[in-house]
Amino acid sequence: MIVRPPGLRRAGAALLGAVTVAALGAATPGTAAGAAPDSVLTWYDATADAVATAGAPTQVTNNRTWAIAWLGAARAQAGSPSPVYQRAALAGAVHRAIVTLLPARAAAADDVLAADLATIPAGRSRTSGLDAGRAAVDRLIAARTGDGLDPASVNAAYPQPAAAPGVWQPTPPAYAPAAQYGNRTARPFLLRNAAQFRPGPPPALGSARYRADLAEVRAYGAADSTVRTPAQTDTATFWLGSSLTLYTPILRAAVEQLPGSPARRTRLIALFHVAVVDTQIATSDAKYAYQRWRPVTAIRNADVDGDPVTEADPQWLPLHVTPAHPDYPSGHNTYAGAAEGILTALAGPVARAPYTIGSPSAPGVTRTYTDWHQPGRENVDARVWSGIHTRSADEAGIRLGRDVAAYALAHAGDLLR
Repeated sequence: MIVRPPGLRRAGAALLGAVTVAALGAATPGTAAGAAPDSVLTWYDATADAVATAGAPTQVTNNRTWAIAWLGAARAQAGSPSPVYQRAALAGAVHRAIVTLLPARAAAADDVLAADLATIPAGRSRTSGLDAGRAAVDRLIAARTGDGLDPASVNAAYPQPAAAPGVWQPTPPAYAPAAQYGNRTARPFLLRNAAQFRPGPPPALGSARYRADLAEVRAYGAADSTVRTPAQTDTATFWLGSSLTLYTPILRAAVEQLPGSPARRTRLIALFHVAVVDTQIATSDAKYAYQRWRPVTAIRNADVDGDPVTEADPQWLPLHVTPAHPDYPSGHNTYAGAAEGILTALAGPVARAPYTIGSPSAPGVTRTYTDWHQPGRENVDARVWSGIHTRSADEAGIRLGRDVAAYALAHAGDLLR
């Protein structure tokens, strides 16, 4: 079970007053989500489609595209109370980001722009908003050039250390080289440095917590587990896909339900993606600082960990294939923690209506939620039941993501200028 830290609850409440009103703007009558035409959802869906069909092979690069598009829009909208200007600035910014960063989707983005502009009254506000949105994105793209979030930089070669107890090694069945090693040196949007919120070290080999973690994942995460229930297997499978894919409909539900001006809703999207980009940078920093071996390596090599209590099982395999990077902390859970922190602070602790999402790793299956906390709670359990993370790694991930989200919210005013 995950318990929200009191400090985060207090921070969220304070940020709702400070960030939501000051940075995001008070709700404006007549602009509630779902009202037609809804340019925010129009461009949200256009961004999601462009990233899904023409995005990079690295998740953080795609989150960067979202962040540039929507942060540019938010900056362009700042200071104008005109819904016409705000909608035009959004259209200009997101369209510019798509055609520049995802040029294969330029024609589709052009079509969306033409359709959206047909619903925005012509005049000075529309023209100036479009120009401001385009200029804001151009400035952001220039400023982010060389930030280390391109796929080649993210997956820079890892100097694999010699095998030793507790140290990460490539895992079966592919024994692929480490991924996302270079991500730790990328330039954050807001964090002072990648190690700013680095969690404390994982449990020491031979400690009571280490033994408990290993025993749990060994029993519940095994491919042939006799104790994992069908419901637990379903949860592990549902949350197996990429965090960006899984959280895109969650964020959309929050945006659709959020009342207020286009600027308020745009800024929610911008802060979400800035926070998850910085969280992924911080995650790679911690993973490669600690280089903790994955459960499959720990269980197969328990005879060399120096602990007489643990026993090796050289044939043990997890339910799902282990990703090619260290165990601690869990990236799925850092993403979940950041998402929960942003959504809880800016969209409220519970959803205004239940929302339903699907999963690419569980075709045809949907799950319905009423808040932003439950998906993260399921992520913690899911990675253990998949056999690919220890519970300590999952819980540390949630905390790290929340820390980054709280920092992003506290500095939203500076970011959105």
